[in-house]
Amino acid sequence: MVKRSSGELLFSIAVDRSLDKSITTQVYGAIRQLITSGDLPAGRRLPSSRTLAKELDISRTTAMAVFERLTSEGLIVSRTGSGSYVSDVAETTRPSEALVVQQPAAPVSTKLADIIADASPRFFQRLAHPRTPRAFVTGLPDYDAFPVAVWARLTAKHWREPRDQIMGYSDANGHPRLRSVIAEHLRSNRGVSCDPEQIFVVNGAQQAFDLIGRVLLNPGDPVWFENPGAIGARNCLIACGARMVPVPVDAEGISVEAGLRLAPDFRLAFVTPSHQHPTGVEMSLARRAELLAAANQNDAWILEDDYDGEFRYDGRPLPTLKSGDTGERVIYVGTFSKTMFPALRLGFYIAPKPLVPIFQRISGAFLQGVPSSIQAVLAAFIEEGHFATHLRRMREIYAERHAAFHEAAERHLGGLLNVTRSVAGFHVVGTFASPAMDEDRISADADAAGLFVSPIGRFCIDRTQVEPGLVLGVSAIDERAIGKGVETLARVLEKHRG
Repeated sequence: MVKRSSGELLFSIAVDRSLDKSITTQVYGAIRQLITSGDLPAGRRLPSSRTLAKELDISRTTAMAVFERLTSEGLIVSRTGSGSYVSDVAETTRPSEALVVQQPAAPVSTKLADIIADASPRFFQRLAHPRTPRAFVTGLPDYDAFPVAVWARLTAKHWREPRDQIMGYSDANGHPRLRSVIAEHLRSNRGVSCDPEQIFVVNGAQQAFDLIGRVLLNPGDPVWFENPGAIGARNCLIACGARMVPVPVDAEGISVEAGLRLAPDFRLAFVTPSHQHPTGVEMSLARRAELLAAANQNDAWILEDDYDGEFRYDGRPLPTLKSGDTGERVIYVGTFSKTMFPALRLGFYIAPKPLVPIFQRISGAFLQGVPSSIQAVLAAFIEEGHFATHLRRMREIYAERHAAFHEAAERHLGGLLNVTRSVAGFHVVGTFASPAMDEDRISADADAAGLFVSPIGRFCIDRTQVEPGLVLGVSAIDERAIGKGVETLARVLEKHRG
């Protein structure tokens, strides 16, 4: 970037007008790099804004903006009638020379804590989960349908509040206003009756699982876990040192009978009763009663993940397990990643009343809490009725996408994939029509064809309990993309039929 001629520095900074980065940012970054690297030492005079603009073929306004930005950072100083110079302050921004160790350094140890060393091999996933929508990514909402303009208005309104109310540390337990509106929403929409003090706001459901596991489990404690079951929760509990007990799931939900046979002394049971993840079955009322009775008899806890319970398309959402918990055994976890958008990173859990003082003490001791601005904006979003409106709209959109998938599946996937008709959630599940099909090879070939399909085995602790198949997300893409995706999937499956 810098040419030296007759001992003098001449600026020939390359400006690339094809980049998304503004010209001001490009020129500022280049000069700043020259200063902080030492190529422009303290006291060196810079060209005038007029000269710089001419040399780089940029506007003088841009050149002046660059100088103002460098001045505001203290990297250059202006002397009246003389020009702009690199300041002495710039010297302090340069990194000191690294310490050179003459003797050979010992190899860096990568020894992990025993729990994580044991857990990390079980975190392995064959395919990285995509962050952007495509057929058939699971767990992503429709980004385009979110009312961004409303959210932006509420955000701007929040930042006009008095600074002492918006710029301090947030409550480690959660914004009081948000906890109140969550309690009201759960009472009217999910049948859960709780006090706002029982609700703790966290950075997503994953943090809730991790915190609950660390507070309630000792290393080696047996945990009933649905098989197949939710990957994120499974990894959190493994990282806490739990002894994971894969309990099979049937048409009524987790098999309490099998759980008692495998680990009668269980400490915790993880379940997704409203819409089992990933099979989609609903836990029957009889099975719910069995599970609650088992927890009461064994002095155990139940961790209920209501990850997509708001999205049911053939009537009112099913009641939660928490709504029938008279013995204060159920810890309910909810998330806004599905109802709103993942980048929000907001989740919450409801602690049974006996555990509230414990979690308050834990949160206050070492959790800084979720940014209060995000919580305040979400509280306003719910209070003003935008959340309810958004949920109604998304239910309609997702119902149409489920219908589009099943219609396309009937046309193209017959004899290839036996798809279970879904009435809730973000995904559908299908098992292979031919026993010769290998779900891992199919998922790899689908990825090569531009699809993302999740093998059911990816969700299993014990694959032998589960029939092979695929989990296919339908929420993040429109009906046309769903139809094209099904056609592509049919071609991939056809290759593996024999």
